[in-house]
Amino acid sequence: MISINDLDFHFGSRTLYDKASLHIKPKDKIGLIGLNGTGKSTLLRILVGEYKPDGGSIQMGKEVSLGFLNQDLLSYDTHESILNVAMQAFEEALNVQKKIDQILVEFENNYHDDLVQKLADLQERFEALGGYTMQAEAEEILEGLGFTTEELQRPLKTFSGGWRMRVMLAKILLQKPSLLLLDEPTNHLDLPSIKWIENYLADYEGAVIIVSHDREFLDRTSNTTVEVTGGKLVQYAGNYSYYLEEKEERNAIQKGAFENQQAQIRQAEKFIERFKAKASKAKQAQSRVKMLDKLERIDDVANDAARVNIKFNFTVQPGRHILRMEHVGKKYGDKLIFRDTNLHIERGDKIALVGANGKGKSTLMRLVAGQEAPSNGNHQLGHNVIMSFYAQHQLESLNVNNEILQEMNEAGSKRNEMELRSVLGSFLFTGEQVYKKIKVLSGAKKAAWPWPKRLSRKPTSSCLTSRPTTWTCSQ
Repeated sequence: MISINDLDFHFGSRTLYDKASLHIKPKDKIGLIGLNGTGKSTLLRILVGEYKPDGGSIQMGKEVSLGFLNQDLLSYDTHESILNVAMQAFEEALNVQKKIDQILVEFENNYHDDLVQKLADLQERFEALGGYTMQAEAEEILEGLGFTTEELQRPLKTFSGGWRMRVMLAKILLQKPSLLLLDEPTNHLDLPSIKWIENYLADYEGAVIIVSHDREFLDRTSNTTVEVTGGKLVQYAGNYSYYLEEKEERNAIQKGAFENQQAQIRQAEKFIERFKAKASKAKQAQSRVKMLDKLERIDDVANDAARVNIKFNFTVQPGRHILRMEHVGKKYGDKLIFRDTNLHIERGDKIALVGANGKGKSTLMRLVAGQEAPSNGNHQLGHNVIMSFYAQHQLESLNVNNEILQEMNEAGSKRNEMELRSVLGSFLFTGEQVYKKIKVLSGAKKAAWPWPKRLSRKPTSSCLTSRPTTWTCSQ
């Protein structure tokens, strides 16, 4: 269906792909994995034509259609109803419908045979495009994703991020592409939504490429794993769990071959050094020099064990009671989010906040962080509490034209460069990487980046609006 041959791609002086190849077959369910910044999302954007490769070729049949779900879609905002947004998938049918409506208007003043024939042709085309069933299909997909019938006419901008992503997913599914490209599809989705997507993908007739850090999701949705590593696309014939086992075996074989070759090289070098000046052995020594020059070196197993390392050192010790919220209520117009809610957070609490999308998780976070005022009730921070808030749309707070270290300096922590570099190093931003502009970072690294910026201020309490005692939100 799609053949990627000897793909080369660079960001400035940095090589992401070097002679990488991959063949995508119909009905493949591919989990695309790799370390942050290796180029997973970039590959998807190359496939849809957003980026042009520097070398190699991508061969794609004319009948192949692509649907691309990515986190950039969260920024799409409109007053149109979610039903209308989803129905944008039927672009050609909607254009035909507009022409039909124009002819019907013309009939009021100009009714003749040519116009009747044109209307008949358009109606036939409209039917062939599924125009008479497109609204019903859109309603079925949206309701399958958890929207109620009453919500279908609500404007998109009134929904939270997770619900908006479902609308964009519905739009892509209605297009029925032959290849679905899903970049972190489980972000901002609740568990029922993730289960729905898993079931849908299991029965999807086309091919799918999934970029995700959710191992269980990859296990349940993929039958092939492709790892982006060393500028190559390495394929494994199984899901993520199979990949882990197979890679361990491959690494063991490669490590053994590398060590054997290194032993042979050391022996040859020892022989050359010993006999290069001896006339009777000089020819043999020269022969081994030529052998080493021609030898195809086996690489050692790459060490990808780097891990983010965070250590919290507080210069100011907070009191036992971090936050009290008493009899808090919150409404948006006539919509009730919370009423008579009491909350008590103590030092050392690690709290996961769960609940269906739209039930008020992010709203509660903003209330806790003091970024939004309750409609009624009391909100009181404890003694010496310094609050830090990592929000769902945190990337909007970054100046993407700044270098990483420059953005840290502007965060107002008053730390020197060595201290800022130490914080950045904990998040795997090392050496010259601190001089990269934020806009060239991968999506995952951009998402990680606000953390060192905030931790440089040594908060004593943090709020994260992401899947990281449990509260359940319900109305």
